[in-house]
Amino acid sequence: MLAPVRSWPQGPRPPNFRSRQSAVAGERRAFTVSELTRRIRGLLEGQFPNVMVEGEVSGFRPSSTGHYYFNLVDREATLGVALFKNRHYLLTFVPADGMLVRVRGAISVYGPRGSYQLIAENIERAGAGDLLAILEQRKRALAAEGLFDSARKRPLPLLPRRVAVVTSPTGAAVRDLLRVLGRRNAGVDVAIVPTPVQGPDAAARIARGVRTADRCRLGDVIIVTRGGGSLEDLLPFSDERVVRAIAAATTPVISAVGHEVDSALSDYAADHRAPTPSAAAEVVAASRNELQRRVAALRVNLGVALEARAQRHRALLERFRPDSLERSLRLALHPVQQRVDEARAVLCHATAERARTLRHRLELAAQGVEAASPRAVLRRGYAVVSDVATGSYVTSASQVRPAREVRVQLHRSAFRAAVTAIDAAGTAIDAAGTKTEPETAEESAHGDL
Repeated sequence: MLAPVRSWPQGPRPPNFRSRQSAVAGERRAFTVSELTRRIRGLLEGQFPNVMVEGEVSGFRPSSTGHYYFNLVDREATLGVALFKNRHYLLTFVPADGMLVRVRGAISVYGPRGSYQLIAENIERAGAGDLLAILEQRKRALAAEGLFDSARKRPLPLLPRRVAVVTSPTGAAVRDLLRVLGRRNAGVDVAIVPTPVQGPDAAARIARGVRTADRCRLGDVIIVTRGGGSLEDLLPFSDERVVRAIAAATTPVISAVGHEVDSALSDYAADHRAPTPSAAAEVVAASRNELQRRVAALRVNLGVALEARAQRHRALLERFRPDSLERSLRLALHPVQQRVDEARAVLCHATAERARTLRHRLELAAQGVEAASPRAVLRRGYAVVSDVATGSYVTSASQVRPAREVRVQLHRSAFRAAVTAIDAAGTAIDAAGTKTEPETAEESAHGDL
């Protein structure tokens, strides 16, 4: 149904329209599908060679060949659009879901599917899309209530025994989900809660299905899912009733709506979001083989860890064996002994040097003392004369009187002599009649010897 075009356009009808109508009515033979499709295409292309249609982009999907395919939607109808690669140069933007646009082109029929579509010549913006604006407003309102908070999300069971699936029982999504569940873990029970996934009453039915599965405990986890589709096809899963039913469920809920690029408000309210129905099945059903591999890997890791710990303990005990202790002690003492030996050698050397220095100084002092000793003077032939009566040393002839007895100390012996006379020049004459010369100043200085 082409929503913006409500009736035949005003103006003359195509030539031979009535004749074609009569010919069709008069023929009794059966048309082939191709013949009827060609006739319908001729009628549509003749009536709508150049139209401008306004709507919201939905299900935009560029092909690998570079062509653009999407739907134009409004609140009541959907129109398929194809924009071929050779018309891209006219675009100033790339269409996206939710964008409100005006498309100019011709109506045609795609024979292999028997559907009519708009072959676009140009696309221009027409404003903001109504659907996305409504969804964004609804998302903000529900988020403000805390329905999308991560704190309220529950963890999924590791190995659920039962899974409740709220979806269409005849859709491709449930077949994919069952196939993956069977391959991953055949022991999981599946309860399908049949609900329509698109249409006017789909949202209410989906919300009721979630409440039923939760209230009756049909599964340890609930999967709300459907296959891919356009933006309007996924609208029931963004309905406020569905979001509230998911948020209120006490059973963990997985939302797996559409393909990986699709998004619905149920994804935000659910405890876990899966990009596809198959991915949801992968999440809830752990493979037995995978669990066995995990257990085997844990066993190997545990063995390796225990062996490593045992080796560490053996290495610790090895340190306390007698030979190990002796070796450790020797290794610890060797540096100390070496340092002691080095310190002793340094001390001995320093002591020897000090003794040598002191001995040399002592020898020098002894030589000085010896040189200054009176005995050294006496060895050179001098004598020390002292008064026997007073015991004082005689350093001058005036200190003695004739007939006084003096003591004369030589180098090795001493004798006494009596003074018989004193020379007039100051030279004393001893008992033997020997004259002594007057002493010089130097001799006087050493008179105390």
